[in-house]
Amino acid sequence: MNGAESLLRTLVDGGVEVLFTNPGTTELHLVGALDAVPELRGVLALFEGVATGAADGYARIADKPAATLLHLGPGLAYGLTNLHNSRRANSPVVNIVGDHATYHNTFDPPLNSDIAALAGWLRGPVRRPENAAGTGTDAAATLEAAVQAPGQVATVIMPADVSWNDGGMLGEPVMPRSAPTVTEDVITRIADVIRGGEATALIIGGPALREAGLCAASRIAVASGVRVLQELYSNKVERGAGLPAFPRLGFYPDQVFKQLDGVRHVIIAGAKTPVSFFAYPDHPSCLVPQDAQTHALAEVGQDAVDALVRLANLVAPDTAPQVTEPHRSLMPSGPLTLQNWCDVVAMLLPDHAIVIDETVSSGNALAAATAGSARHDVLMQTGGAMGHGMPLAVGAAVAAPDRPVVALEADGCAMYTVTALWTQAREQLNVTTIILNNQAYAILRQEWQYFGSRPPSAGAPDSNPLLDMSNPAIDFVKLAEAFGVPASRASTAEQLAEQFSRALAEPGPHLIDATMAPAA
Repeated sequence: MNGAESLLRTLVDGGVEVLFTNPGTTELHLVGALDAVPELRGVLALFEGVATGAADGYARIADKPAATLLHLGPGLAYGLTNLHNSRRANSPVVNIVGDHATYHNTFDPPLNSDIAALAGWLRGPVRRPENAAGTGTDAAATLEAAVQAPGQVATVIMPADVSWNDGGMLGEPVMPRSAPTVTEDVITRIADVIRGGEATALIIGGPALREAGLCAASRIAVASGVRVLQELYSNKVERGAGLPAFPRLGFYPDQVFKQLDGVRHVIIAGAKTPVSFFAYPDHPSCLVPQDAQTHALAEVGQDAVDALVRLANLVAPDTAPQVTEPHRSLMPSGPLTLQNWCDVVAMLLPDHAIVIDETVSSGNALAAATAGSARHDVLMQTGGAMGHGMPLAVGAAVAAPDRPVVALEADGCAMYTVTALWTQAREQLNVTTIILNNQAYAILRQEWQYFGSRPPSAGAPDSNPLLDMSNPAIDFVKLAEAFGVPASRASTAEQLAEQFSRALAEPGPHLIDATMAPAA
C-alpha cells in the first residue's frame, strides 16, 4: 500500500470513522485512498473552518476523535479558528495537513509555508513522516496523543510524495488511557473544607457536567449548602427534566462577583479558575474573591466525575440529588423577543435533542427556559472564536444521525461559516438552524456600554455604523435556499412555533430566520 492508505487504515484500526475535509492537490492521494478504506467516511466542506468545527462537534457527541484533512498551510490557517475552539473544548481531533513533496519545498513554491509552526499554535503534538514506511507509526502516535485525557488536537503533516509512494506500513493503535484519578488525601482535604461550614462555591466543568457529575455535585450542595456553578463555556452539558441544573458563571466580572459574594472557599472540579473573558478597567483578571482560597478537587484532565462521586459519598452519603421537574411554559404569542423565542424552543424541544448554543447576546434566557424541557445535550462555543455553531451542528448530526440537532445561531456568528448549510444539505443531516437575527453586533454594543469611558466622539453604541448589520440586510432565507436548505422567516412567536414544529417533523436540514430587536 502507499503512504496515504497506511495512514488512513491505521486511523480506522484505531476507531476513527469520519474524516471532514476541504482537500487540494497535495491531498489527492489521501482522497483516493478513501476508496481503498471504505470504513472511513469522507465528509466534504466548502471551507476548512467548517471541517475543523465539524470534527469538534463529532468528537463531543461520539466521545471519540474524527479526522480532518486540510490543504497545506493556508488551508490549516483557514481552519485554525475552530481548531482553537476545539482545543479549548479539549476535543480529540486528528488533524491531517497535506504538504508539498519533500523535495519540492526547497524551491519555495507559492503555497509553501511553515505548517509545523501554524500547527504548534494549537499546543498539541505535530508529526511529519518523511517516508511511506513511517506513516502508520506516526498515524498511531497522533491518534494516541489526540485521545490522551482530557483530549487535544494532534497534527500529522503529510508530504505529497510520502502519500503517493509505496511501502506504507500499518501502525499499531494504542488504546486510550483512562483519566488519572484524584488521590484520596485530596478528597479528604476538600471534604474537611466543606465540613468547616464556611461559605463555599463549587465550580464544575468538562465531563462533570454530565449526569453522574451533576448528581454528585447536587448531593454535595443539598447536604452542605455549597453553591454549585457551571463553568462559563462547556464542551457538553446534559440538561433537562430529571437532572440537576446549576447556573453558569457570568460573562462579566460584576456578575461573577455577585455569584461568589461572601465565599471563603472556591473548589474547582474539571474546570479552570474563573478569569474575566476580557480585561476591563478597574477590574481584576482573576474573579475569585481576594479573601477566598481556591482548592483544586480535580484538575482538567483528571477524573472529575469520580472525584465528585467520592466527595459526595463522604459529605453527603445519604443525600439524594435535587433534580429539575418537567416543566414547559405556556406557548407565548406576539412579536419575537429575547425571552419568548427561548420559551418556544423550550416548549417544542424534542427528547434527546442536541442543542448547539452560539446565541451570544440573544440567549440569556435560554438556560432557565429549557431547564425543565425534555432531556437534551448542549454544545457551546468554548474558545470565544465566533463561527463555531453551524459546523458543530454538522459534526453532531454526523455522529448521531438518529438524534435531532437544533442549532441556535446568532446572525453575526452564522456569517463566518454559513457554508456549513451546504454540507448539511449534501449529507441530508437532521439539523434545524434558528438564526437569531437582530441585524446588529449586539454583543459589541453591550461591551461598549460596559466600559465606563470611551472617546467623546464615539457616539452611542447603537448608532455606530460598524456595529450595525442592517445595511444591507442579510437575507438568510435566500442564503439557505442557495445552499439547498429549505428556509422560512418568523417574526412572531406563533410563526416560530409553527415553523419549528414543521422543521422537526421533516427529515433533512431546515433554517428559520427569527427576526427580533437586539438586547437593549
